[in-house]
Amino acid sequence: MADFDALPKHFDSTAVEGKWYERWEREGCFDSNPNPEGENYSILLPPPNVTGTLHMGHAFQHTLMDALICR
Repeated sequence: MADFDALPKHFDSTAVEGKWYERWEREGCFDSNPNPEGENYSILLPPPNVTGTLHMGHAFQHTLMDALICR
């Protein structure tokens, strides 16, 4: 049985981002370099929902959008 008391009550993004942030900057993840050869498109982001079930659906949907936007 898992020990759920060992999980922190709040997510600490610095613990995760500290490991990855330098790589993200090095690889230009925050730079805007439009490709003049490529076709333009936009992705409409729906408003957030407050229920857990809908939130998981939106989290998955936003992950797919992020994958489309990444180089």
